[in-house]
Amino acid sequence: MEKLIAATRNENKIREIREILGNYFEVLSMDDIGISGEAEETGSSFEENAILKAAYVMKQTGLPAIADDSGLEVDALGGEPGIYSARYSGSHGDDESNNQLLLKRLEGVPKPRTARYVAAIALLRPGKPIICCRGTCEGEILTEYHGNGGFGYDPLFRCETGETFAEIGPEMKNAISHRRRGIDAVLRALKNETDLFSGKEVPKC
Repeated sequence: MEKLIAATRNENKIREIREILGNYFEVLSMDDIGISGEAEETGSSFEENAILKAAYVMKQTGLPAIADDSGLEVDALGGEPGIYSARYSGSHGDDESNNQLLLKRLEGVPKPRTARYVAAIALLRPGKPIICCRGTCEGEILTEYHGNGGFGYDPLFRCETGETFAEIGPEMKNAISHRRRGIDAVLRALKNETDLFSGKEVPKC
C-alpha cells in the first residue's frame, strides 16, 4: 500500500483516520516517520489550517500527507468555538476545561442548541493538485454529559442517532462523523485520477 502520513499527534484522530482509510493506504503518524515540530495553524478557516498542516508534513518527508482540521460550531455562539475548538479555554487539548466553558457560555440558551461538527480534510501529494474537502455532522449541545466514549466535545454533542458521539461507539461514529464524511469526499475526488481503488468500493456522493 502507498504510505500516507497523518499530519497530527492526536492519537484519537490518528486512530479514526486509520480505521477509515486502512483499506486504501498505510497510514503512518508523524511519530512513526520521525517528524519533529508542528505546523503553525495561522489560517482563518478549517480548510486553510488543514492545508498548512499537510504541507508541513509533506515538505518534511516528501510523502503524501493528510491533515484534518476540525471543530465545533454552535449557532447560538455565532459559530464558536470554531477553529479554536481544541484551545477554547486557553489550554490546547484540555477537553474538560473546553466543555465546561462551552456549558457556561450556553447557560440560559433555550433548546435546541443547534450545532455541528466540521472537519476539513486536506490531501497533499508531491507534484499533484491539492484536494481539500469538508464534512459536517449536524446535532445539538446538551446541558450535561452523556456517555464515556469519544473525545473533545463528544459527551455533549447529540448527533442524528439521538445519542451523543460519546454514546454511539467508534464503529457508528466512524460511519456518520464529520471526519468520515470529509474523508469520503476526498476519496471520491481521488477516484477519477488513480487506479488505487481498483476492485474496492468507494463511498458514493
